Amino acid sequence: MKILDRYILKKFFFSFLFVVITLTLVITLIDFTEKTGIFIQHQLGYSELIPYYGAYMLFVINFITPITVFITTVFVTLRLAQHTEIIAALSSGVSFLRLLAPYMAGAMVIVLCSFSLTGWFLAKANSKRVAFETEYIDGPFRGRTQHLHIRLDATHYLYVERYRAYNHSGTNATLETIEDNQLIEKVSARRLVWLKAEEKWRLQDWMRRKIDDQGEQVEQGTNLDIALDLHPDDFSINPRLYETLTLPELNRHIESLKNKGADNVHTFLTEKYVRYMTPFAAIILTFIGVVVAARKSRGGMGPQLAAGFILACIYIAFFFFAKGVAQAKGTQLLLTVWTPNIVFTIIGITLYKLLPQ
Repeated sequence: MKILDRYILKKFFFSFLFVVITLTLVITLIDFTEKTGIFIQHQLGYSELIPYYGAYMLFVINFITPITVFITTVFVTLRLAQHTEIIAALSSGVSFLRLLAPYMAGAMVIVLCSFSLTGWFLAKANSKRVAFETEYIDGPFRGRTQHLHIRLDATHYLYVERYRAYNHSGTNATLETIEDNQLIEKVSARRLVWLKAEEKWRLQDWMRRKIDDQGEQVEQGTNLDIALDLHPDDFSINPRLYETLTLPELNRHIESLKNKGADNVHTFLTEKYVRYMTPFAAIILTFIGVVVAARKSRGGMGPQLAAGFILACIYIAFFFFAKGVAQAKGTQLLLTVWTPNIVFTIIGITLYKLLPQ
């Protein structure tokens, strides 16, 4: 059986390299064609484009890995089935599950490399890619976030009605000091502005209320500069920030957001769950690919190949839908992100049960 394992693995890896290189080059060429006008407008040369497309191709390779593993599995298995090599192996007493072993081994090697790339090495490349696209293609992010609640430490809580990323300012801010579930001090300001040189925040048109045994004391003024354990980056409203973080950095950022009571922590949690979910997706799709393509068809490879691509497209659409729902709703994140894998695991088992043994 070791000979058959090596035979399948050799075909699997060579086919995977061919598919991933071909798809990556096609996607990159399409992307370059669409953005040529932008590159000409900004007068960009090889020194800017080569690093960008180096990072872009790494991103594409990692992104398409699950689907390329599936396409590779279907293609290799169909070729083996059409040449009756699978029938010969099964007739010699090899079980179907044992026949799956080299496929799963090859898929595991690929997804482990992909997981390492996503978790640790891709972040630096993504930083260059995102910075390039922000400067020349998308423009700087100028969004705004509303109704932010941030826990600064054990006793201080900040609320900002509306925060603007492009000038690091907020409106209708409230800073509360709470001890033993009692409000001790409340500072309200019409505007909150980041002072980069001083690394402080300025409260404009502010009013402070202190509550003690003697009652309530009120102060007010025009400008009040205070140091807070808060940086503009902590608002984390850049929608692409998670792309530039390694897995350890992502975990630390999530903990920081949780400690501050940030409202958008679910966006980063979704990214974390997706990074862990993707390797399992490749394994599940590999199993389905073998099951779909293992049976020899009189109609040739076409119908089975088409069925495989349809399943792959359905999975991709399902995955993006689940990720979008998780980021939008912010509840039941783990279950929502894993729903495509759960559903397709059931589909794979059902197809296996229907396969003639």
